[in-house]
Amino acid sequence: MASQKHQTLVDAIKEDHQEMYEYYDQYVKATGNADAQERWSRQLTWEIARHVTVKEQLNQLESLNSGSKQHGDLLNSIMQHLHEHNDNEEKKDLPLLEPTLGKDGSLAAAANFARTKQFVPTRAHPSAPNQPPFETLAGFMTAPLDKLKDAFAKFPTEEMKANAK
Repeated sequence: MASQKHQTLVDAIKEDHQEMYEYYDQYVKATGNADAQERWSRQLTWEIARHVTVKEQLNQLESLNSGSKQHGDLLNSIMQHLHEHNDNEEKKDLPLLEPTLGKDGSLAAAANFARTKQFVPTRAHPSAPNQPPFETLAGFMTAPLDKLKDAFAKFPTEEMKANAK
């Protein structure tokens, strides 16, 4: 993982995308271990909740049992969609953005990106508005409740994360 101080916005976003892929791979590798699948599924859900493109599917996913065929199939569908979305973003959008920002602007934007991730909802809210300024207001209102739920949810342990690398 690159130091956030010296990471450009493009690198920060690509790293964010890569984390999602790694968490999904760990979910798949944990097939047959319901506890591990639940933990990796929650970690993955937590990471992708801020991607508007899959809010409704993510809401469905949270109602299914980790490790079930339905859960795995839906998670696979979400990941396929995210791969397409992320690849398009990385290949088309971000290369245009980086030169416009410049090195210093990109470093500052990457720091803001990392900070912003701490304040966004970590669960799907498909009925929440998705246009500013109401999206921002709804996010600030739901994020604390999501964080409270997360405090009681199962996530991969630090040991599980270390073994995944």
